[in-house]
Amino acid sequence: MTRSLALAAALLGAATMAYPQAALAPAAAAKPTLEEARRAMSVPSKDDVRGQLDGIGFASTAKGMAKAWDLSTTGPDPLILGPAPAAGVAGAICPHDDYLYAARVYRRVLPLVTAKTVVLVGVFHKYRRFGEHDRLVFDPYREWRAPDGPVKVSALRDELLAGLPADAFVQDAAMHDSEHSLEALVYWLRHARPDVEIVPIIVPAASMARLEDLARLAGTRLADVMKKRGLRLGTDVAVVVSSDAVHYGPDFKFTPYGEGGVEAYVKATAHDRALLEGPLAGPLTAAKVRSVFADFVDVEHPDVYRNTWCGRFALPFGLSLLRETAERLGDGAPVGRPLAYATSVGWPELPLRDVGMGATAPDSLFHFVGYPAVAYTLSSMAR
Repeated sequence: MTRSLALAAALLGAATMAYPQAALAPAAAAKPTLEEARRAMSVPSKDDVRGQLDGIGFASTAKGMAKAWDLSTTGPDPLILGPAPAAGVAGAICPHDDYLYAARVYRRVLPLVTAKTVVLVGVFHKYRRFGEHDRLVFDPYREWRAPDGPVKVSALRDELLAGLPADAFVQDAAMHDSEHSLEALVYWLRHARPDVEIVPIIVPAASMARLEDLARLAGTRLADVMKKRGLRLGTDVAVVVSSDAVHYGPDFKFTPYGEGGVEAYVKATAHDRALLEGPLAGPLTAAKVRSVFADFVDVEHPDVYRNTWCGRFALPFGLSLLRETAERLGDGAPVGRPLAYATSVGWPELPLRDVGMGATAPDSLFHFVGYPAVAYTLSSMAR
């Protein structure tokens, strides 16, 4: 479907202890093997180097990455929700959809992340297939492949794991090889800062109580390691959460405002904006994070969607981790600053097909995805 600035402006302007296990849908009869996961990759992982899963939606060459970066500043701009803070933010929320749809929103938030070490919290889309829940999933790799060159996995990962109880995490190559939500962001961070190091985490289904417990454990350990090393949030370490916003349409089994069309688009995007400018804005509190979780899922049955943000588990955990870490470092509650919003249908594609990128899904008023961008600054540095 043809997108236009007029459509974007008209539609978006109109919308102004013991913990219970997550209720899981039946898992596959057998978990995907490492070999099966790697056969699905565009560039298979090998030995201790993580490859690339999605070679269509994301850049796979240095030329493609450079073009996506350069074109991401071309208009029309996404909907601007507020001024950008100074670079060096403590945390962020960034989408992970195809670059030709979402790159303008990536560009609004990821350049503000300048810390050398980035703790990346991503969606685990296929957690049901692996039967995974209630614990964090870390990778076992030494480095990740990126279009511009390798990205080192920080030694902070192993120090973090050394302080976590055994039932709080798993390290699994097949799970990470099957997930694209972090590689999408890694390539942008690597392009902006070649020496960036990462700590990749993906988050499966869990109750809010369990997510808070995991964030307390991980945040306490991360803060302890940072204190020992003399590291500061924002300056040396940042926490970045990967999440797209609403997924609307019959294909997503999410049609609360009808099958689609202009009215459904206006209402769905208005709800996204209400989250971005409501609980995801201002001082980050536990109550706000819980309200977001309750918006995303049935809290009694967290495997059941209420609102199809794919970061329904990653986002509550990631924000709780950021808050726990900041407070234990004495930085106070981070402050959310909504930056931008766009959708797959409301803006024209970036012309990236000539460098090997394309769309992994259609876009129309009956099948669209929202793209959120929020930066988190420290209370003492808020402007």
